[in-house]
Amino acid sequence: MVAEFCRLPRENLAIVVRVQDSRNRMSLVVPHPSSESNNALMPYIEVSLKDNSHKRTRRTVGMDCTENSKEIRCCRYPLVVNFEEFGWDWIIAPKVYNANYCSGECPYSFLQKYPHTHLVHLAAPQGSGGPCCAPRRMSSITMLYFDHDYNIIYGTIPGMVVESCGCS
Repeated sequence: MVAEFCRLPRENLAIVVRVQDSRNRMSLVVPHPSSESNNALMPYIEVSLKDNSHKRTRRTVGMDCTENSKEIRCCRYPLVVNFEEFGWDWIIAPKVYNANYCSGECPYSFLQKYPHTHLVHLAAPQGSGGPCCAPRRMSSITMLYFDHDYNIIYGTIPGMVVESCGCS
């Protein structure tokens, strides 16, 4: 990184140098490059690099609730799906997975993804149900299962887990 900085000096935006003498006083002594001074008195530079990139965290959109929650607004609830209970014996693994589901009311502009949803709610045309609580983000699961010819298939099935809910 330092070599790259020195190789293209006109393209560099900045370098910060903090210099202290043995008494912790700020000073900077830079001999002229052509001077033939004593090497013992030549200043040296110690470079330490610090990663200043901030890791941004995405805010969670939507709310997570439990079955005992008193929340009436749109929420993501846990749902465990057991394929054996459905009689789906063609699924080898997983037999059980966490699917989650969305449920709840969508009051005025609560977590609405599109401005259109709000306008439909205000206009209330006949036949429109208004905003509804629905999945906003879904993820996949990896499964091992039999196809129609009884071949074992290992595949990723998209849209199987609700990650967040919102009003649409």
